Amino acid sequence: MSKRRIWLLALIVVLWGLSALAIANENISLALPGGSVVDRPGLRLGLDLKGGSHLVYEADLSGVSATERESLMEAAAQTIERRINAFGVAEPIIQRQGANRISVQLPGVRDISRAIILIGQTAQLEFWEPLLDTDGSVKFTNEGLPMFFRVAEGLGKDGQSKKLTGALLKHNTAVVFDPTTNQPQVSFEFDEDGALIFRQVTSRLINKPLGIFLDGQLISAPTVRAVISNRGVIEGLTLEEARSLSIQLNSGRLPVPLTIVEREDVDPTLGEDSIHKSLVAGGIGLGIVLLFMIIYYRLPGLMASLALVMYAMVLLAIFKMLPVTLTLAGIAAFILSIGMAVDANILIFERMKEELWGGRTLGAAIETGFNRAWSSIRDSNLSTIITCVILYWFGNNFGEARLMGFALTLFIGVVVSMFTAITVTRTFLRLFVGTGMAQRLGLFTAQGARSGSATSQGGA
Repeated sequence: MSKRRIWLLALIVVLWGLSALAIANENISLALPGGSVVDRPGLRLGLDLKGGSHLVYEADLSGVSATERESLMEAAAQTIERRINAFGVAEPIIQRQGANRISVQLPGVRDISRAIILIGQTAQLEFWEPLLDTDGSVKFTNEGLPMFFRVAEGLGKDGQSKKLTGALLKHNTAVVFDPTTNQPQVSFEFDEDGALIFRQVTSRLINKPLGIFLDGQLISAPTVRAVISNRGVIEGLTLEEARSLSIQLNSGRLPVPLTIVEREDVDPTLGEDSIHKSLVAGGIGLGIVLLFMIIYYRLPGLMASLALVMYAMVLLAIFKMLPVTLTLAGIAAFILSIGMAVDANILIFERMKEELWGGRTLGAAIETGFNRAWSSIRDSNLSTIITCVILYWFGNNFGEARLMGFALTLFIGVVVSMFTAITVTRTFLRLFVGTGMAQRLGLFTAQGARSGSATSQGGA
């Protein structure tokens, strides 16, 4: 056996082992392009399998020009995704749906009232100046609260007057605790423009309250004790309020108002039943395919069956490591791809039989069978890949996650099946060329004996 084939066989064995390890290990750490490391315990299940909630938001685009709508909707979807991720909802799916709707899927989430509030709030933070008497003292309400009358302003670095709002904050706010009282606070930091304006505002409000308003509601009125430039804290919040505010300020405000137009709760028991039935159907289908291949194609069928088992393991490992959200439609595509993976081997084996009947040696029949079947395998799989791309595009544009899951799963399955059907099966068959088994053509094809001139000597 050549060194190239030895290395190829070693690669197959290593790939097989890594796939088995990825499937068996409940906690696989995957380094993402952004540098973060996340734990993926088990396969990532979609809403229809895991249960949870599905929300559809509609944006109010009245008064928005046609040229700005696309960018505003994309910004709104990204803001929602950041908020949901920061809130700790596991594996959300946020997708555009049509021209003015956003679909939000929250697998495993049953009580989503807090998430709904978090998604929909605008989180417009403003800093207000107090209302002063003629003598410069602060006016108070009958309840003893300071009165505020306008958003604080100052000159930015360009010399223009700007309002002091959350738009000037850096996205690094965090929940901290007062070292004296142990009460939760939200620490914030302004950008260059905001720091310059904040210094001007605090310099003229020494020993006076600065009103901090969230969506028009006063949440804190700390007294300015010194001139502050770029950092500060927001007090008077509960821990839950501080956490929500920190998330909203970090993710930015929603660029357009959103309202819920559809809400659907999926019972997780339906998902468990679907998984069970899918596993049974997949197991039965795989067993029938393996049995047919071994009975009809003998030893090549056994090699194809081993390659098919490897195909299933590699595919599941890819689903787990990427990760791919596995929906019920995705499971259907996975089962369908098993049959398509075997289809390539059937084309190859039929070509091998024709070569053996034509008097070629076993090694030459294997190489010729694979080479001549390749064009048919390539074209058929390429047409399926193109179909998957079109289906994914339709699903993405119309917000249909199930269609996208089917297309993505089938696409990955077709690509992996081309590797296992061509490379893995071919490598396995080459191992038997020149061995004692190669002398018995009956192990390679049920009709091998029909060719009296076929011999088993030689090989590629």
